[in-house]
Amino acid sequence: MVTTPTARDLTLAQILERQQQAFLADPQPSAKVRRDRILRLKRLVLDNAAELTEAMREDYGSRPETFSLLTDVASSIPDLDTQRANVKKWMKPTRPSRLLDAVGFTQQVRHDPKGVVGIVGPWNFPLYLTIVPAGSALGAGNRVMLRPSSVTAHTTEVLARRAPDYFSVDELAIIGPEHGRGADFSRLPFDHLFFTGSPEVGKSVAADAAANLTPVTLELGGKNPVVVDSSADIERAARSIASSRMVNGGQVCMCPDYVFVPQDQMDRFCEIVLDQWRTANPAIAGNPEYTAVINTKNYERIVGLIDDAVAKGAEKRDAAPAGERLPDAVTRKIAPTLLTGVTSDMEIDSDEVFGPVLTVFGYRSIDEAIRYINDRPSPLVLYWYGDKNDRFEHLADRTRSGNIYGNDFGIGMVSSAVPFGGVGNSGMGGYHGHYGFRTFTHERAVAVHSFDTNVSEFVAPPYTKGKKRMASLYFGAMKARTRLGL
Repeated sequence: MVTTPTARDLTLAQILERQQQAFLADPQPSAKVRRDRILRLKRLVLDNAAELTEAMREDYGSRPETFSLLTDVASSIPDLDTQRANVKKWMKPTRPSRLLDAVGFTQQVRHDPKGVVGIVGPWNFPLYLTIVPAGSALGAGNRVMLRPSSVTAHTTEVLARRAPDYFSVDELAIIGPEHGRGADFSRLPFDHLFFTGSPEVGKSVAADAAANLTPVTLELGGKNPVVVDSSADIERAARSIASSRMVNGGQVCMCPDYVFVPQDQMDRFCEIVLDQWRTANPAIAGNPEYTAVINTKNYERIVGLIDDAVAKGAEKRDAAPAGERLPDAVTRKIAPTLLTGVTSDMEIDSDEVFGPVLTVFGYRSIDEAIRYINDRPSPLVLYWYGDKNDRFEHLADRTRSGNIYGNDFGIGMVSSAVPFGGVGNSGMGGYHGHYGFRTFTHERAVAVHSFDTNVSEFVAPPYTKGKKRMASLYFGAMKARTRLGL
C-alpha cells in the first residue's frame, strides 16, 4: 500500500519541488478546479471550528471562544465565497479595445496564475489572516505553501494535522515548526510571497525575497491615528474608540493607537473612555472574556512602554477593577490604560503598542494633527470621527495611510469590494475580493496583428528618406498636440 506523504513527511525543498512540478503539469487550472479548492478550504475551517477556537484559547491563555469564532472562523468565509462566485469571470482574458480588433490589431490581457505562493501568517488572527490570502491564491490558480505563526503553536498543530484530509501536499501544504525558522521559509524561491506581521520582520522578509526576485505583498502595522472632529458626537466617538482599542486585547494591526480630540472636549473624552472600559470589564484577572497578551515577551514590552512614559512625565489613568492588582505577569493581563501628556522622547510615541493602551492629545487646529501624523511613518489606518466635511477632505488630502475609516472600527473589512493594504511603513500591495485575485495573478499582455506591413521594418536600419519623413511627421504631430494642451 502506497501512503501519500503529508507536509510533515517532507522537507521545505521537497514540498516546493512537488508543488512546482504539479503547477507545471496543470498551469491553467479550470474554474471548476479552483472553485473546488476554495470549497475544500472552507470545509477545513468550518469542519474543525471547535478544535481551532479551542487551540486559539490555549495559545493565548485567555481568549473568548465567541471572539475567535466570529473574527477568525466565520469572518474568513465571505471572502472565500466572493472568490468562488467570481473566479470564472475574473480568469477570462480581457480585451482593451474592440475598435483595434476590428482593424486587425488584437490586444488581450491574460490573467495567469503565478505558480507557487508562500503565505506567512501572524499570531493575532492566526486563521483569518492566513485563510483569506490562501483562498485568493487558490482562486488565482496557484499552489500554496502556508506558514502560520510559530507563536500560535496549538492553532498551527490543528491546521497541520487536519489539512491533509482536504488537500494533497501538491495543492496546499501547512508548514510547521519541524520545517525550521521563518527565514528558512521566506528564502525559498516562490513565485509570490505574502507576509502579514510587523514592519521590522517585514523588512527581513522583503530582503530574503529580494535574493530570488520574488514579488512580495507585505501587510504590516503601525501607529494608527484617530482624529475626532468638532462635528462628532463626543460620547459616541469616545465609546467607539474605547471599544476599538480593546478588540483582541488591542492586538490588532487596525486598532487605534493615539487620538486627537478638540482641546475643549479632551477631559470629557477621557472620562467617557475610562467609563466605557470600566463598564465593559468589571473583572479582568479571572475573566475568560478578557483577552490576554499573547506571550511574556509582548507583555513585558507593553508594560515597559507604559512605565517609560510615566517616568518621563506622562499622566496614566487605567480601568483596573477595584481590588485587582494589574498588570499581572502570571495571566499576562494589563488593564485598559489611557495616557496623556505623551512627548516625543517617550518610547510609546514611536513604538506601536499592540496592547490595551490609548494615547490622547488635544488640538486646536486640524493642521496640528496633520503635522503630527506626517512627522511619523505612514499608518495602516487613519480613523475619522465626525461629518464627512471639508476638514475631513483636508485631512485625507494631506496625509498618507493605507486606508481611511470613518466613525467605526475596521469598517473597510465589511465587504470584499474595497482593497485592504498598507503604504510605506505599513506595507505594500493589497488583497480582498478581486484585489486579492489580482495580487496572485500575472497580468500577461498578448498583442497580435494581421497587417501586411511589419512594424519592425520601420524602426530598424536602414533609415531611408521615407522613414525619416514619417518620423518627422509623427514627431510634429506629438508637438502639435502638446501645444494644444492635449
